[in-house]
Amino acid sequence: MKICILGAAGNIGQALALLLKLNIPKDKDLELCLYDIKTSVLGITLELNHIPSNIKVIGFTGTNVAPALKNSDIIIIAAGIPRKPGMERADLFNVNAKIILNLIEQIIVNSPNALIGIITNPVNTTVVIASEMLKQYGCYDKNKLFGITTLDIIRANQLVIDIKGKKINDTNVPVVGGHSDKTILPLLSQLKNVIFTDQEIIEITRRIQNAGSEVVKAKDGNGSASLSMAYAATRFCLSLIKAIQGKNNILEYAYIEGDGKYTRFFSQPFLLGKSGVIQYKEIGILSNFEQKILDNIINHLNKDILYGELFAKKYFS
Repeated sequence: MKICILGAAGNIGQALALLLKLNIPKDKDLELCLYDIKTSVLGITLELNHIPSNIKVIGFTGTNVAPALKNSDIIIIAAGIPRKPGMERADLFNVNAKIILNLIEQIIVNSPNALIGIITNPVNTTVVIASEMLKQYGCYDKNKLFGITTLDIIRANQLVIDIKGKKINDTNVPVVGGHSDKTILPLLSQLKNVIFTDQEIIEITRRIQNAGSEVVKAKDGNGSASLSMAYAATRFCLSLIKAIQGKNNILEYAYIEGDGKYTRFFSQPFLLGKSGVIQYKEIGILSNFEQKILDNIINHLNKDILYGELFAKKYFS
């Protein structure tokens, strides 16, 4: 198996590479490849190989990404610029959209059958652009393309743990919708072992939705969520690895082109297998409060999706 991180010299990419090196199950035939246009990725690779583990890390740099990508099974795209204070995820679009187009084009040539996980914001739109590029070249499999939204879930879990005093293993908040403050919907009503007041639900929901902006503000211009995002991406990537290795029916959430019940792309639960998504799952029964948010989310997501489709259409015209 071969795993490739694109944008591995960035804050997220570095932390992701470290966490994967330390947490990937032992497999003598597994390669962890790091690529970045910045030459510092070679030093990062050397440093990671000084850390004892069963995984060998290989670094690549330069304008030619092909050697890093060739025959990859899992590709995680972490390349792009991060948010700064006062910047919405949509503000990142012009720069990051072009990065996604270039990298997806290289993936098509070198690893068209890989499972692709996208971190690059704005995820609600960059995943759409990736799908359109893959479609243009006739190799789009919607079951193999994921916008990684696991960060919203771990944030939700930790907030519930902090506020309600629950144990980590007893808390798993479903989070659906998209990956922006206006499209994140934690389904707190589905937690069986926790009782919330109406005010607590409102406050926790808002904090989960605004958690990314809080981090950007707290870092005072020095980046966005990187360590927590790297942890979230690691957790999702480990699920992909288990699926490829033959473990079926792994329940995950991600921003995917799923069953289309709400919008073309939507973060929803699904089961993973060797070839990616093998079954879509329902999001379950919503409270009145959650349903109102969902109705609003649909409008925002449709705009984000259309934005990506139009950008791709203009690029190919």
